[in-house]
Formats: sequence, structure tokens, C-alpha cells
Amino acid sequence: MAREIERKFLLKDDSWREQAVGTWYRQGYMSSKSGVTVRVRVAGDQGYLTIKGLAQGISRLEFEYEIPVTEAEIMLDSLCHQPLIEKTRYKLNYGGLVWEIDEFEGENKGLILAEVELQDVNQQIELPDWIGMEVSCDPRYFNSNLARYPFPTWQ
Repeated sequence: MAREIERKFLLKDDSWREQAVGTWYRQGYMSSKSGVTVRVRVAGDQGYLTIKGLAQGISRLEFEYEIPVTEAEIMLDSLCHQPLIEKTRYKLNYGGLVWEIDEFEGENKGLILAEVELQDVNQQIELPDWIGMEVSCDPRYFNSNLARYPFPTWQ
């Protein structure tokens, strides 16, 4: 069984940029009902189909499958709810973990989030200096919700 354990944070400055290498992502959602989401993603030149279960704190079931990028593009353009999530994902190593920083474009332009995947919900981590407030349990920051309720529309 695949389980995603992830913490999300806002950033307090741009000092992370000096070490970052980014990849362009487009992703959309076919379904997001009862806490289960079906996502299609193109990351660089790879396509993925992902099914995620209901979040329980910072943990949830996740099943991800590589699919042909041409099929992923067709699904994004014809089967996914609009607008799509568009972002550049940067990966950085810090404290023995891989940090992923998402700089959103399109409907969520202006939002930048950092996330880190863990092996255990109680895993202790060292936070980089550029990490700000934790938003792991705030559902507004889930990508599936950002697709429906973009960041700039929040009150």
C-alpha cells in the first residue's frame, strides 16, 4: 500500500532560489469527490495518473502510475476540470530530505509553497531558514482545491 506523508509550508524569503533547478508542471483533476482525487500530470516530458485518498492529518493513500505524455496532454485538455494547475517545481536537498518548492503560475500566480515527504508522521525534520508558516492541514493549499478556488480569490 502506498502512503503519502507530506508537510507543506509557506516561504518567508527567496534565498532558496540560488540552489534550485526547476521543472514545468501542468496538472488537472478529473474527480475530487468524498476526499478522493484523480489527477493527471505532465512533469517535464513525463505523464502521470495519480489517485489520492482522503487526507488524515498529513497522511493519505496515494497511487501513481506513469502514462504516455501524449495521453496525459489529451486528458488535461479534454477530461480535466479547468483551470489547470500550472507551476514550476524546484527540488532542493536539505537536512537529508528532498524539499519541493512549487511556484504557481496561471490562476494561482503569486503562491509559492514548499513541501517535504516523510517516512513517518512523527518524523522530526530540520527546517531550512527560508521556511515560513506550516499549512499542512489547511485544505485551501491542496492542489485539488487550488484548481477550484485559486489563491488570488481568497478573502
